Amino acid sequence: MDLKQLNAFIAVADLRSFSAAATQTGLSQPSLSRLLKQLETDMGVELIDRYHRPLNLTEAGAFFYDKISTVLTEIDTVTSMTQRLSAPSSVLNIGFVPSVLYGLLPEIIAELKQFSPDIEVTLKDISSYQQMDALKSGEIDIGFGRFAHQDPWIQQILLRHERYVVALPKSHPLAQVSEQRLIDLANNRLILYHQTHLPISTATAKSKSTKLTAHAPVNTKNLSNRVQPSLSEPITEPLLHLFAQYGISPFTTTTVSDLQVALGLVAAGEGITLVPASLRTVRTEQISYQRLVHENVTSPVYLHTLKDFVHPKIPALLTAIYHVYEQRGITYRRQQFT
Repeated sequence: MDLKQLNAFIAVADLRSFSAAATQTGLSQPSLSRLLKQLETDMGVELIDRYHRPLNLTEAGAFFYDKISTVLTEIDTVTSMTQRLSAPSSVLNIGFVPSVLYGLLPEIIAELKQFSPDIEVTLKDISSYQQMDALKSGEIDIGFGRFAHQDPWIQQILLRHERYVVALPKSHPLAQVSEQRLIDLANNRLILYHQTHLPISTATAKSKSTKLTAHAPVNTKNLSNRVQPSLSEPITEPLLHLFAQYGISPFTTTTVSDLQVALGLVAAGEGITLVPASLRTVRTEQISYQRLVHENVTSPVYLHTLKDFVHPKIPALLTAIYHVYEQRGITYRRQQFT
């Protein structure tokens, strides 16, 4: 059994086609078939059902695919990490979620370049969970995200907690109320935009709710009205989780693809949403941003990198982050990656 055989098997299993797998791997179809047949001979197990169309895995093949895919991913990760350790790139590749870009990230990058004029930085818009795979593959070296992750390859630092504010249309009756409570917002349509949900272990299940949940149909293109989970289930959507902490369930919700779409709908008077305070400068002609009285209604900012390889420029990035926080009077606890 060797890596060529395993990669040939994975390609066939993924694509369910010998010809497509041959094209993807750059092998001829006879060569691909020989590798797969040799793997089956070495194992004494038939992995592919060749007698039916479309092509399928046998029961043993499905089990082998599930287990060996994880092993090959780890081999790719270790190979990539070893190469980077041997010859670190001078470029610092930074992943970020969009809400961080609207905050202090531009200021931090400017500070970093002032500290290290020779540094080259690339920025990539990528969700918190996608950052985990991007770190392992070498696509990014460091990631700014909004969620904690439990991954044996990854280490993380909690940079700070950023308070949420409520975004309301300028014409909303509460638009001029400077201190808002979640219970007072519950009768509105809440616009949800997070691509990443909380892990079930983090989410809170509530036995009570101060409002019944009703979902009105929405016909707007590319929008979806999601049925909220029953009150006995963990609530993993981040904004609904915040409301659930106070025993509140919004009257109705609309789910959209991203933060910009959510704010666009708020501007159009189609509902309200909660956003990190750093976004309060967006669409201010149509949107009123007001403070929430709840001090624990916050969005954390995390920094993620690999456990076994820290890019040599990351300490300089942390120095820039903490310097900006000090200039802005932001509370933080200084930490370093190990």
